Amino acid sequence: MANSPPLILIADDEPDNLLLLEELLQLEGYLTLSAESGQEALALAAQEHPDLILLDVMMPEMDGFEVCRQLRQDAEFQTVPIIFLTALGDDQSRLKGIELMGDDYYVKPINSELLLAKIKSTLQLGQMRSQQSQQQCQIEADRQLSAAWNVNLALSEKFRLFVPEQFLQRIAPQGVESIQLGNAREETLTILFCDIRNFTAIAESQPAEVTFQWLNAFFTAMNQAISANYGFIDKYLGDAIMAVFDRPQSHTQDALRAAIRMRENLADFNAERDRGSLSQVVKIGVGIHTGQGIIGTLGSDRRMDPTVIGDVVNTASRLEDLTKKYGCPVIASGAAIATLKHPEHFHLRWIDRMAPRGKQAAVELHELLGSQETCLDRAKLDSLTLFQAGIEAWQQDRASDALDCFQKVVQQDPQDTVAALYVQRCWEKLGFVSPDNPADAGWTRGE
Repeated sequence: MANSPPLILIADDEPDNLLLLEELLQLEGYLTLSAESGQEALALAAQEHPDLILLDVMMPEMDGFEVCRQLRQDAEFQTVPIIFLTALGDDQSRLKGIELMGDDYYVKPINSELLLAKIKSTLQLGQMRSQQSQQQCQIEADRQLSAAWNVNLALSEKFRLFVPEQFLQRIAPQGVESIQLGNAREETLTILFCDIRNFTAIAESQPAEVTFQWLNAFFTAMNQAISANYGFIDKYLGDAIMAVFDRPQSHTQDALRAAIRMRENLADFNAERDRGSLSQVVKIGVGIHTGQGIIGTLGSDRRMDPTVIGDVVNTASRLEDLTKKYGCPVIASGAAIATLKHPEHFHLRWIDRMAPRGKQAAVELHELLGSQETCLDRAKLDSLTLFQAGIEAWQQDRASDALDCFQKVVQQDPQDTVAALYVQRCWEKLGFVSPDNPADAGWTRGE
């Protein structure tokens, strides 16, 4: 026990000496063990682990010097105090005791007060050294623990550069060590796909390191817009981004606001870009869809990735692809718009209903023109009422009225590619053959 009295081993082949020392030490409150030979002393020491050893030198078969030598070879007894008690008072014997790393050397007859004082001070000094050693060990352990903790924090922060916190909350709820292949759960999400227009042509015109430089600057600007609106990036796909929005009851709104912010950041990026490394304006297409997706780990036991899979991902990707056909920077699905609690906070226009490539079900397509706070396309907003009248006439199979509306929209805004597409559809519906320019009046009646 920690508070028990010190245990002292006495080794002497004279029973009277043993008895005298036992009584002397016990009166001082020490516990004692007695051995009448060197072999017995070694056996008791190994069994009981005394705090201090009083060792006679002149013993039969194995003297005290040999006992001390063997004890000091044992790591457990290299620091246990050993005091020689002997009738040998010559300098040669004293020197040998010192060489064998004895702590002190007393010649019989022993001065009991001097011996007790030496025993007391030796045990106190040993206790102080032990406490100091423990404190130093604790300090070193704390230092190592702190260093390990800091390393762990640094690694965790670096790890989060590759695996967003939102993924970790799902695939590793009990810590990184709990990540396993197949950890997954299904929930309603909004997915945003963003792609750079004409990236291949841009990349072919410059060294790869230049492309990496401006592409990382572009991704930084897009990530800022996404994270500022509670989204996170699932992955970078070359020149494309797949982002996830999962805030309950608000993920569609967050995705739309992120898309608006991305358009704003892109304008700043294009205005500030290094003309030497990127000589043309960067344009993007964005597709947004809401639906059920499974978030989890996908791959093998040797290589896995956290990701989202499901039709919601495929549809968002197809919508992004449709931005090329319609010439719209941002297209959101009807399913996404239907989940908005306040659609009036956004400027939207319905543009079509069609089945994206590779899908059977038709999807309602809406173009995002901005929000109450931000206008992305003033010309389209100015002609929105006329455009919606054209859509209504088209849906009611009044192609002539629709044509009139869409032609007026194109006259006001020649850059409105959706209105121009409907002009072409109206002419074809009326049986005319398209000229080179769909907005042209030079249509001819088909055979």
